[in-house]
Amino acid sequence: MSAVTTTEATITVSVAKDTPQVRRRRRLSPGRRLPAARLAGPVLLLALWAAASAAGQLDPAAIPAPWTVVRTGARLWTDGTLPTDILTSLQRAATGFAIGLVAGILLALASGLSRTGEALIDGTVNLNRAIPTLGLIPLFILWLGIGETFKVAIIAIVVYIPIYLNTHAALSGIDHRFVELAEVQGLSRFAFVRQIVVPGALPGFFVGLRLGVTGSWLGLVVLEQINATSGLGYMMFQAQNYGQSDVILVGLVVYGVFGLVSDSAVRLVERRVLSWRRTLSS
Repeated sequence: MSAVTTTEATITVSVAKDTPQVRRRRRLSPGRRLPAARLAGPVLLLALWAAASAAGQLDPAAIPAPWTVVRTGARLWTDGTLPTDILTSLQRAATGFAIGLVAGILLALASGLSRTGEALIDGTVNLNRAIPTLGLIPLFILWLGIGETFKVAIIAIVVYIPIYLNTHAALSGIDHRFVELAEVQGLSRFAFVRQIVVPGALPGFFVGLRLGVTGSWLGLVVLEQINATSGLGYMMFQAQNYGQSDVILVGLVVYGVFGLVSDSAVRLVERRVLSWRRTLSS
């Protein structure tokens, strides 16, 4: 009986040694997306701003308290100044963005799908990228005058460059095996673009689109301070002349809200369109 027990113990130990240990898988992904996570940073910044103002750590003449900025914004909205300036800025940004978006997509497709197009377009666009866009303002004023046209043109340039660069890079990065497969399957040019080119270029396009949206607002801040009679930038420039820091902060907050909302909208569309991708962000 003792010998049987010893044998069973020996077999159990032997089996235990031969059985591979099941290691617990370490989780490396960021985890589940938190609701309204992108608002956490701005809310924290606002809370610190309010706490510092309430404690008297900030000079009210330089950085007014949040409640002062809210009262100023409400006053500007009531007297009709803020709605008019917001509408003017939105029109400028939307027009320039639409032109830059179309130009960036068309140039990227022409350059990415044709060696001749790449030879004619890619070097020119990269040369344009190397020149500071805001440095073109004096030249565009001479060409187009000091009205709305040059402002829209500068915004379009600011927008089309990142859209072109990222879309062209995505097109160039499409695996050539997919192209060979399309040739073997006998796909037409249109089917090739729809089934291979567009899905392959969309990730890069959305990166460029987000950069273009942000660039349109950044360019607008500068352009609306040059011979403008309306717009958020004009409002801030006039407030600077009279030392109204609360009005300047109202303009900055509006610009920030527009930038955050537009970027969030692009992110939402990107997640919907590229829902087939398995990425860390998803």
